[in-house]
Amino acid sequence: MDIVKISEQDNVAVVIRNVSAGEAITENVIAVEDIPAGHKISLEKIPSGSAIIKYGYPIGYAVADICAGQWVHTHNLKTGLGDILEYKYEPDTLNNGHTLHRNDSSETFMGFCRTDGSVGIRNEIWIIPTVGCVNNVAQALAGIEAKNVHGTVDRVVAFTHPYGCSQMGEDQENTRKILADLVNHANAGGVLVLGLGCENSNIDELKSYIGEYDSNRVKFLVCQQCEDEIAEGKKLLHELINYAASFYRQPVSVSELIVGLKCGGSDGLSGITANPVVGIFSDIMAQKEATTILTEVPEMFGAETLLMNRCANREIFQQTVELINNFKNYFSSHNQKIYENPSPGNKKGGISTLEDKSLGCTQKSGSSLVKGVLQYGERVRSKGLNLLSAPGNDLVAATALAASGAQMILFTTGRGTPFASPVPTLKISSNSDLANKKQSWIDFDAGRLVNGSDIEQLGRELYQQVIKVAEGEYVRSEEAGYHDMAIFKQGVTL
Repeated sequence: MDIVKISEQDNVAVVIRNVSAGEAITENVIAVEDIPAGHKISLEKIPSGSAIIKYGYPIGYAVADICAGQWVHTHNLKTGLGDILEYKYEPDTLNNGHTLHRNDSSETFMGFCRTDGSVGIRNEIWIIPTVGCVNNVAQALAGIEAKNVHGTVDRVVAFTHPYGCSQMGEDQENTRKILADLVNHANAGGVLVLGLGCENSNIDELKSYIGEYDSNRVKFLVCQQCEDEIAEGKKLLHELINYAASFYRQPVSVSELIVGLKCGGSDGLSGITANPVVGIFSDIMAQKEATTILTEVPEMFGAETLLMNRCANREIFQQTVELINNFKNYFSSHNQKIYENPSPGNKKGGISTLEDKSLGCTQKSGSSLVKGVLQYGERVRSKGLNLLSAPGNDLVAATALAASGAQMILFTTGRGTPFASPVPTLKISSNSDLANKKQSWIDFDAGRLVNGSDIEQLGRELYQQVIKVAEGEYVRSEEAGYHDMAIFKQGVTL
């Protein structure tokens, strides 16, 4: 197989290897020029101004006449996206879902049950600075206490960031909400909140965002109020490690799993292999009354109606409309083009327009109903598929997923990245070359799909790997010791 035609209606296909001019691609199509792997080839004559169809939907319009066998990319294709749109709720009535094996609803995994009723898949000690001024103190403490973990405690992690002061309005609110969400995250068996003392988002201010907390699990240290912050921090971390070590894994319903869905460094195969495999996984999760969260709102533009028509009710539909339009207004309020995407790396990999990227990106959501819509920094409440307001930036979006309660993130990629997030970040490659080349980055090879593997089987295999990770198996970035976080910067810096 040299090409993948995704939908019967498509007038382009994706070549899965480098193609040379003069090669016969099908009985009726001969390549008229060299075409890189992952890029599109025209299957028929497409007049200038006509729609380019991929995934069964327009991904843009031809800016010149395109003949059969020609390379279709940014040089002869432009986006069809505009600004704010009017949407109509037209719920899907056809059963287009995947046929999945139905497991016993009593299926469990081994997780950590917290005193507030939440469930974690790691038992880490987190040091969370309220302000960037104490980042070095946080890192020093993490390094000192790393050798003192024992029992079921995994490690000590410092989540450094440059925020917490000189912020205003919504920008400051974002920082406080995200930091509070991380303090309350179930993957942390113990948390040291480390403040300076004079910052805007100081500990007393942050406590109102944290809400009720277990004083055995969460400790606070204001550096300006003690003589030796390192000595005092070591004492508090020692208490937290001993407390967290009292937790043991126990059987928990898989319905308690919350998994974030994210993609980055996509290529022309991402929407054909990795993202659809994650879609199968997401449907399995929905069937088990577990939770998945899809984000990257700008990468829904052009495919948003597919999600809107899967909303469980009109209220969720309206929330999804607001999710999309609010993000478009965010772009326009900064005098930026709404469709300023995909990235140079995406284009090199074969993605030509935002519609092209979005239709591939939303494959991660599977075919299940949308059960909830979350604002940035809001914690998940509804089981099943949720949509989260966050940008496409890898670190910002992944942090937002963790802050919303995701215990783990599935990250699909066609080009690869070593980054991590506050929670285990399982990397899924869209092509086998990447999986073989970057074995220290990639956890799951979805590129096998174009070599004959069954998509349903790969989806079930991915689900089983998620269970293993939930029960303690480290992903590649954890093995490397990576943890990253980033907060959505939106406002003025004083």
